[in-house]
Amino acid sequence: MKSQILKRLWAKLIEPLDGWLMLFLGLIFMLSLLVLYSASNQSFDKIDNKLVYTMLSLTIMWLIARSRPQMIMHFGPPLYLVGLLLLVAVHFKGITVNGSTRWLSLGFTRIQPSEIMKIALPMMIAWYFQKHEASLRWWHFLVAIALMLLPVGLILKQPDLGTATLIMAAGFFVLFFAGLSWRVIVGGLAVFAASLPVIWHVMHDYQKKRILTLIDPMSDPLGAGYHIIQSMIAIGSGGPIGKGWLNGTQTHLDYIPERTTDFIFAVFSEEFGMIGNLILVGLYLLIISRGLMITARAQTLYGRLMAGSITLSFFFYAFVNMGMVSGILPVVGVPLPFVSYGGTATVTLFIGTGMLMSIGKLRK
Repeated sequence: MKSQILKRLWAKLIEPLDGWLMLFLGLIFMLSLLVLYSASNQSFDKIDNKLVYTMLSLTIMWLIARSRPQMIMHFGPPLYLVGLLLLVAVHFKGITVNGSTRWLSLGFTRIQPSEIMKIALPMMIAWYFQKHEASLRWWHFLVAIALMLLPVGLILKQPDLGTATLIMAAGFFVLFFAGLSWRVIVGGLAVFAASLPVIWHVMHDYQKKRILTLIDPMSDPLGAGYHIIQSMIAIGSGGPIGKGWLNGTQTHLDYIPERTTDFIFAVFSEEFGMIGNLILVGLYLLIISRGLMITARAQTLYGRLMAGSITLSFFFYAFVNMGMVSGILPVVGVPLPFVSYGGTATVTLFIGTGMLMSIGKLRK
């Protein structure tokens, strides 16, 4: 009798979860603990914090996964409005760190409201398209673009180009899955290319320097080019099989900056080499493939738009971080999903995963 009760409880516990996603995420999580332990100079403090945030994130993910997408959908507009209000509050009462005002203090901790928009914006746009599903016209896409540009503009004022780019990408992915015409996409890219001189003129000096440094890191090897040069040395020195766990010289001689957050991929590459990188990239591709399967099987427009946006956002985050650390993209401060140290980003990623699972479990 007791064993039957335990079996039923266990079945209730794992019923909302997607087994494949949990397997791939579990493998990435184990790799993240190994590399974080090494990157933090074998300190258990960051490991403990990551475990706490991961357990909290898994709990939230499970609660979302067992909720129906139709119920989650109605949280889009209020969450979007709360996110906008918090971004405005950051402008007036935000905490400034290293010249950027991105955080709000809650007394016992601080939050970065822009992280909320990574989920709130696609939820809002997907809700809007679901509401007008029967009569979608071109002007609905214009409204969706306006909904996207409003928070992006507030985030750019912080300034935080990296997060603004990620949020804009998440919104664009919703537009893409909603049926945005390829002619519009190509036309938008042409307009963007033509406006590059204007964009360059309004960019901050540090943003211009990052782009110039990308082209020629050696122009300022001890300043703006330091991050890229050291990370490229670490990646190259890893070779095919790496130097071995805890044996990365660039890491443990403190040459790699931000090695537990934005540049943790350089630490991983140095210690686990090309083979380790292929395994990590393979796990990301498996997560993305599973997400696209869920997208294809989604039973509602809202489910398809959200699942597609979340899945391609995971790809975009990983691609931008790896490209940034490898020296093929400018340094924009994007963490490596599910690997980098960071509480708010971890919670946001698992919220997205929970929504994927919720959409995947919905059947006609």
